[in-house]
Amino acid sequence: MLNFTEGNEKAIMRGIFVLSGVIFIAVVVLGMLPQAEHIPPFVKYLPKLNALINATCSVLLITSLYHIKNKNVIMHKKLNLITFVLSSIFLLSYVTFHSFGVETKFPADNPIRPLYLTILISHIILAAVVLPMVLTSFYFGLSNKVAAHRKIAKWSFPIWLYVTITGVIVYLMISPYYQF
Repeated sequence: MLNFTEGNEKAIMRGIFVLSGVIFIAVVVLGMLPQAEHIPPFVKYLPKLNALINATCSVLLITSLYHIKNKNVIMHKKLNLITFVLSSIFLLSYVTFHSFGVETKFPADNPIRPLYLTILISHIILAAVVLPMVLTSFYFGLSNKVAAHRKIAKWSFPIWLYVTITGVIVYLMISPYYQF
């Protein structure tokens, strides 16, 4: 259990929103980069790695929910910390991949394109929304503010789970069109 003072809590909450904003802006800027002249061979493996990480996070989140429903707080915390670390690795991998300006478009003439775009857009929007929620949930959980943790986790958990699951779905839908 961490011990935070009231003054620290305000600073931590500001830090959460600043960090979330910086990450959001970095991802937006990456989306505007031109494709690099030379793309290292390892880059083509990053989307598959990202999908694997997202799939693993989905399973871990569901397992974490199971443990907290069975009042196993220690396992719940461990699983959430592992999921957070994996999500952080995902973010680094995602940023690395997009820093090379690689862009793959779902074919305009594909009849499931509207479905793909709906899933992709909801995934992107909710991925941006969930980061400060997850960080806030972690803060409340680790500082043993259980009521506040439950209140935010009621929203952050399903959104985080949706983002991890749709990350895999987006990968499966777009991966046939990668051109490396």
